[in-house]
Amino acid sequence: MSYTSTKLNFVNRIAASLRAETKGIERVEEDERNMNEGVLNSASMWFSANMVIAAMALGMLGGSIFGLSFWEAVLTIIFFNLLGLLPVAFFSTFGPEFGLRQMVLSRFLVGDIGVRIFSFITAVACVGWGAVNIMVSAQLLNMINHPHQLPPWAGCLILVIMTIVVSMFGYNVIHFYEKWSWVPNVMVFFVFIARIKISGNFDAGEFGSGEATAAGVLSFGGAIFGFATGWTTYAADYTVFIRKEYPKWKIFWGLCLGLAVPLIFTMIIGAAAITGINKDPVWLEYYTKHQNGGLMFAILSVNSLGGFGQFCSVLLALSTVANNIPNMYTIALCTQAFWSPLAKVPRIVWSLIGNFLVLAICIPGFYHFESVMDNFMNMIGYDVEGWNDKKRYPIGIAALVGFLCGVVATYCGIDQNWGLGPIAKLINAGSAHPGADIGFELAFAFSFVGFNIVRPFELKYIGR
Repeated sequence: MSYTSTKLNFVNRIAASLRAETKGIERVEEDERNMNEGVLNSASMWFSANMVIAAMALGMLGGSIFGLSFWEAVLTIIFFNLLGLLPVAFFSTFGPEFGLRQMVLSRFLVGDIGVRIFSFITAVACVGWGAVNIMVSAQLLNMINHPHQLPPWAGCLILVIMTIVVSMFGYNVIHFYEKWSWVPNVMVFFVFIARIKISGNFDAGEFGSGEATAAGVLSFGGAIFGFATGWTTYAADYTVFIRKEYPKWKIFWGLCLGLAVPLIFTMIIGAAAITGINKDPVWLEYYTKHQNGGLMFAILSVNSLGGFGQFCSVLLALSTVANNIPNMYTIALCTQAFWSPLAKVPRIVWSLIGNFLVLAICIPGFYHFESVMDNFMNMIGYDVEGWNDKKRYPIGIAALVGFLCGVVATYCGIDQNWGLGPIAKLINAGSAHPGADIGFELAFAFSFVGFNIVRPFELKYIGR
């Protein structure tokens, strides 16, 4: 099916004149691929996308929300990140092999119904991630240049516009931007390390035990896993222009490294930073009034580095653009994969719509960032010639059953401000330290079991 004969075709003509990518979910043929493209571009893209302020903010939740000491948080960060990034690296190897975007590849795994569900969920997640990322950056920008601070809405608008400018140009420009955008971010994070050390506010705490610690580890681990593995539905989108014969092991291990280093590095810094509120009343004040962004600003600028600290704050706030770019590129591909007629709308249009939705959400959400982030984190061989033929991939009954099992299991295990599941209620009953959220763990187990029970019957009686 051709997706170019549409009244919106003028958008692609304009994009082509600007040398922006016009391709959507169509298969990338081998003669379209860049012979010089390799794992470095993909690994550096994920490196930059995760060497950002949002990952550091997530690391803070271990101490602020889940009551973990620094070393407890560190071990949780390492284990659940390594667990979460494996599927991202694995599915990235499919891009060069088949030249198909991740949601199109998923048609062969979960069928037509399943991929529609996951395309919709991923599109919603793209908007949600974008909004969460911008909220914390807007918090930080709002701290700078007191008393003439940048209004929250203006900070959100600036970050969205920067994301639009890069994401609209597509694959090549995204990879070029992400290849270098990590450099200033790393420098700022090392400044954080120095300031936390020099301040004397760092408090490693002690290893705990019992129900309270277990609850905190499981809940914090679920949030971390969701952050890391959330890129899985994007994975192959950023490797489709790598030639087919490129060694798959290089892609897998290169992406494991490109994901693990920034995720673990930034989250550990966040876990270290949050311990300082127990010792420094100024840090506590800024954190209480302005949440995560306020604490970051206090560390860098208040009684600290002055103007240079504010400059570092600006760089850190702008790092969120690197994290949002993949979201706003992939949201277009997910929308096109959801329903064939939507694929007639150019990718650039969907990216613009996604950015505007992010803007509409992040401005009001700015004022309740921590609760928004915590709740959002916890919810969330092929016949490639037949990539658009519904008869060539599964109907998706097994995937739908697995998904529904996961939904039910998540409900049973959640312990959030907006709901308490029956299993979590039983676990927390009689506990002196309630708060065990095992929604993620139950969802993973029940989805896996449900899918694998039904899939053999789907193959036997339907044949695909």
